[in-house]
Amino acid sequence: MEDHAKELGVMVAIIVPLAFFAMIFGIVYLYKRERMAMIERGMNPRIDLPQPHTNLRWGLLLIGSGLGLFFAYLLDNTAFKHVNGDFDSDANVAIYFALIAVFGGLGLFVSYLVDMKYLSKKSSQE
Repeated sequence: MEDHAKELGVMVAIIVPLAFFAMIFGIVYLYKRERMAMIERGMNPRIDLPQPHTNLRWGLLLIGSGLGLFFAYLLDNTAFKHVNGDFDSDANVAIYFALIAVFGGLGLFVSYLVDMKYLSKKSSQE
């Protein structure tokens, strides 16, 4: 039985790096192929690929998630504390996930509103 475990360990040590290399190679290959197709169609890949407010979107998402985590902590330690004063750290785990999702979604919604305001201002100037 020990021989099978050793063989499995050797196979894993060989297969995992090969699979990782194949995955990275595939991603790079498809990325380059997409860019070449854009060039063939007359598009400029440096201009057409990035979205204008990506940093804003990520920033507002992370700020919203952080606020959700902070409010979940406050609620867990104040409003949802047990009456006898015992603190059970696993009692209100769902509130953390729920508020991170809610405030992260609000951050993305604010990002959407900012994008729409920018695009409407940009289209009215043209």
